[in-house]
Amino acid sequence: DFGHGRWQKSRSKYGYTTFDGKMTGVQTVLLLILSNVFMTIAWYGHLKLQQTGFSSNWPLFAVILFSWTLAFFEYCCQVPANSMGYAGNGGPFSLVQLKVIQEVISLMVFGVLSSIFFQTGGLHWNHLAAFGCLILAVYLVFMK
Repeated sequence: DFGHGRWQKSRSKYGYTTFDGKMTGVQTVLLLILSNVFMTIAWYGHLKLQQTGFSSNWPLFAVILFSWTLAFFEYCCQVPANSMGYAGNGGPFSLVQLKVIQEVISLMVFGVLSSIFFQTGGLHWNHLAAFGCLILAVYLVFMK
């Protein structure tokens, strides 16, 4: 039942419906993941299109237009995620926590998508060490 306790629906000042408590954190992270999928494809997708020959003759302006079209959808997810997740708007995360979460998600999404689309040669010890540092960063930023 969404009418009681921590699952109570609330309306944000931006007009979207959120769920109080832990659901707002989950919604924020899911929107940040989706945002970063769009961002990664917007920033690096044109390189894959060039590899396939699809856009190899595109002028720079067309590549920029392609990327900005995808970036629009990134912002459609990123802005609500930050608004919903920010403690100043009733969300569960401080500004610093939101930024660290976004950066970790960004690097993880990039790692997965670059492995799939560019077959970057797998993970090496330094990649795993860097991932460990990201986990440590999240731990440190959430310490009280």
